[in-house]
Parts: sequence; structure tokens; C-alpha cells
Amino acid sequence: MDATQVADVFGAMAAMAVVGVVLAGIAAVVHPPTRDLVRELVDEHGRISAWLVAAIATGGSLWFSESAGFPPCELCWYQRIAIYPLVVVLGIRALRRGGSRDLRLAGLVLVGLGLVVNLWHVAIETFPDLDTGACDAAVPCTVRWVEGIGFFTIPRLATVTLVLVGLALLVDRTDRRGRDDEPHPYDLHSNTPVGGPTP
Repeated sequence: MDATQVADVFGAMAAMAVVGVVLAGIAAVVHPPTRDLVRELVDEHGRISAWLVAAIATGGSLWFSESAGFPPCELCWYQRIAIYPLVVVLGIRALRRGGSRDLRLAGLVLVGLGLVVNLWHVAIETFPDLDTGACDAAVPCTVRWVEGIGFFTIPRLATVTLVLVGLALLVDRTDRRGRDDEPHPYDLHSNTPVGGPTP
């Protein structure tokens, strides 16, 4: 597969994710029982889904730079600094019983910082006149290497990644469950005492 085809695949995935999130949001607003269903789905699968989004984005980013040969610009590097650690942070959080408030906060901070840089990158990529020349002239931040399905440039794919992960972290309630609640489907530890069940 060449870079255009790979970008189309990522673009299609991003488009489906955006449409799914928008439809779920609308349904949750107009139909209260759907809100509970959406919350339940996020509680059950939000942690692993957020990790999966970050892992796919990291793999795609590395493919574009290492296989396709697109050198990352300065703003791309800052976004990588925000997204790559999410794979570790969200991976550990997905494996921890009941999530982790600290890792959730760390994830939200990384997403927030990444989005600040990302939105500026998308702005100067869309409107090159906004670029003040802060990026390296040899690897300008305004270059559009690919446009998946005619719209999703690499920075726009990063936008989708950061927004999806941020929404999953904000909506997920597993960090707030009490100790006596049922275990999460992805929890590695059971409620069985260390010496086995008590008689």
C-alpha cells in the first residue's frame, strides 16, 4: 500500500469514529435511555478503546515518517510528545482495576497540551498565511503530505485521535466506582481474597 491508500484507510476510520461519536451524542441528548446505554458502553470499553486509538495513531505516525518517508515538522514532534506517552499511560490505566484517577488526569493533561499545538497546526496548514515562519523552512508545518479521503491530513487525524481519547477519558466513570461495585470487564484481578475464598 502506498501513502495515499494508507491515508484513505486512516481517513475512513477517522470519519466513521467522528460520525459515530456525533450520532451517539445526539441520541444521548434527545433520548435519555440512550444516554445511559452510551455511558454503560464507555464504562465497559472506554479504557481499552482510548488505548487502542492512541496505539493506532502512534503506529500510523511512525509509518508515515519511517515507511512513507515524510519527515515530521516541529509541530508534529510536539504532538508526538503528547500522543506517544498516551499508549503507555492508557495501557496501564486499562489494566488497572477500576482505572486510575492519576493516570486519567495525566491522560487529560497530555490530550489538552496536544490539542493546543494540534489546533494551531491545523490552522496554519489550512491557512498558510498564518504561519510566521517559526517552523523549519526545510520541513514546513504547512505541507500536506496526504489527504485521506480528500480531507484528513496528518494533523487532522491527530485532532480526531486527541478528541476521541479526551472524550473517552472525560466520560468514563470507572475511576469513580466504589470498591463494592462489580469488577470491570478488563480488570485483571478478581475480588477473591489472596488465600482463596473464605469458608
